Amino acid sequence: MSTNNKNPLRLSGDKLVLLAAIAVVFALFTALNKNFLSVTNMINILIAASLVGLVAIGHTYLIIAGQNDLSPGSLAAFSGVMAALLAGKGISFGPAVILTIACGILIGCFNAFMVNRIHLEAFIATLVTQSIVRGFAYIICGGKPISISNRSFIILGKARIANIPLSVWIMMLCIIVFGIILARTKFGRSVYAIGGSMDAARLAGLNPKRIITICYIMMGILCSIGGIIFAARMNSGQPAANVNLEFDAITAVILGGVSFVGGVGDMGGTILGIILIQAFNTGLTMVNVPTFWQYVAKGGLLLFALTTDYIRKQRREKELLEASMKNL
Repeated sequence: MSTNNKNPLRLSGDKLVLLAAIAVVFALFTALNKNFLSVTNMINILIAASLVGLVAIGHTYLIIAGQNDLSPGSLAAFSGVMAALLAGKGISFGPAVILTIACGILIGCFNAFMVNRIHLEAFIATLVTQSIVRGFAYIICGGKPISISNRSFIILGKARIANIPLSVWIMMLCIIVFGIILARTKFGRSVYAIGGSMDAARLAGLNPKRIITICYIMMGILCSIGGIIFAARMNSGQPAANVNLEFDAITAVILGGVSFVGGVGDMGGTILGIILIQAFNTGLTMVNVPTFWQYVAKGGLLLFALTTDYIRKQRREKELLEASMKNL
């Protein structure tokens, strides 16, 4: 049975726990490094969160729908390289962005094709895409970063509104738009329905394959936008960029209360998850935790997220059982 939170900003018990966890993370890293709470670092956290945030939006839809995607890091890197390559060939900003996003849509369709038509598990299908797309990112640039000199791309990477980078505003706009779609539209309710029970959704007249395809296309678009923005910020398309991007995004989404088995969650929780994961990552760097220990810490955080998801699932099942017993 799906659970569609009509108000994603409602502070449930899970969200209050998440807010407490964010407060603990901020307090801990501020105690270890007084610059953690500086305005400059807060902006840096938002900048770093902008790419993770865009991917987490896509993962919110996919995981609620009972799907997943391991290819966002590769797709973001490919998109950055593609945009840089097109700009280097003299193609203007608008057409370069459109062509790059079109590539993201095609890759999203490819993922949906493998899941819907070949009936591969989402993890396996998108693992295939992860490898293929990363390979093409290296192939089209000869294995070397491509510098960007196009003025419009440079403005995209450097522009600020109210001292907040444009990339952050783009992320926030996407969160609002996709959050409203998920919470307030028929399509959003359909995503919850197929995640709760695909068979029941099919009997209700929904087309699960079509909904899954749209979700993968949305992920492709969001990853391409994120990759373009990242390349603009770095002034180059880098084929080795964004490794493990999907790892952070999935962790943020699960921490935010989206159930890994589908049918449950909302964009409000994802926002809190994004803040927590990026504050955690930035804090580890600021207190000079070695890179290999950072991987251990991130893995531990994902394990914590999955454990809490399991506990929430058990609690929901218990509540449903108790409710059904009362109706007997």
